[in-house]
This record gives sequence, C-alpha cells and structure tokens, in this order.
Amino acid sequence: MGLEDDIHEGARGDATAESLRVFCAVELPEGVREAASAHASGLRREFPSVRASWPRPASLHITLKFIGETTAARVEALSRAARTAVEGFEPFDLSVEEGGTFPPRGAARVLWVGVRDDSGGLARLQRRLEDECEIVGFQREPRAYKPHLTLARIRAPRESQALADAHRRATFGPHTFEVKGLLVMRSELGPGWSRYTPLSSHPLGG
Repeated sequence: MGLEDDIHEGARGDATAESLRVFCAVELPEGVREAASAHASGLRREFPSVRASWPRPASLHITLKFIGETTAARVEALSRAARTAVEGFEPFDLSVEEGGTFPPRGAARVLWVGVRDDSGGLARLQRRLEDECEIVGFQREPRAYKPHLTLARIRAPRESQALADAHRRATFGPHTFEVKGLLVMRSELGPGWSRYTPLSSHPLGG
C-alpha cells in the first residue's frame, strides 16, 4: 500500500491547499482511557461548578509532536517522516501514573496525568520523529519534551484551586501498556468539543 493510501481520504479531498490541524501521537489502550476517564468523572462530580473542558475518553492520547495548521499536501510529508521514524523501532512499555497541573503552582489551567518512560523508548521515538520532521521541512519543537495526558482545561478560576489540589492528591495508576505504533492525527475544534481523526498509522517493529 502506498503512502497516498495511508492518508485518510478526508485529509486530502480535491484541494491539496486545504488547511488541516495535525499532530503525531501514541494511541492509548481502552483500559488506560477508561481509568483516566473514571478519574476525571470523579473530579467532575466533586466539583460540578468548575468551568472546564473535559476530553472524551476516546480522544485521550500521548502527543509526540504538535504541528498545527498545515496543508493536506504537507500532511503527506509528515506521514513519510513518521513512517521513516518507526523503521526498525521495536515496541516498548510505558506507564501512566500520578497527576499534576500546569502551571505547577498558582492558578491551574490544565490537569494532566504523567507518563513514565523507564525504557527511554518514548524519548528516543520522539527525538527520531523530530529529526525526520525537520528533514521534510517542519520546525523543531524548541521546548523539552514532557509527555502527559491532558485530563482537563480549566476555563474559570472559581473553585479551580480545590479541584487542582484534589487531582494532585489522588492516586492514579500505575497503568502499564505496550506502545505498538505512531499515529498522524487531525484535530478539529468546535465550540466546547474536539474531534480527532487518524490520518495515517505507523506500526513499530515492522
């Protein structure tokens, strides 16, 4: 199957100049998504008055590289970079555990769950992906890579500190799973919602 077949038909359409919001990510197994969703649901029940955006379980993922807006033609270049990045790369284990906030002190804006990469496999894969993306013309991410799952984005300060404190105190995980591939994803944003669509899939160990 050629690269053009790997790209979801909706990403290309008839106009390669169409603008798409894209990123590269590791997919989570259903059990990890359900555990994260249950944790988030408990916080929502405890603090119903806090204005926040809570991702749907199916949309939870670990981002490796965020590209942002680009053309459909450039998505094909991104998929080539992802396919090259995984060549000869064996599956590895990750653990999702513990929670924190961004920023770590003061008024929290994001609730997150940490990712433990004992084997260093995720860090190596992310560096390789950065290298391959740079070769095809995408800008390198200047900040250090800190993998995490975003559980909520807080929209208003009312009771947000109590919510953040409860999240940080809660025990989450560890939930260990095997990373088997890399996805190129499309992100579509609407009022109060986000939809993520896989554009191409790149298995490890191929």
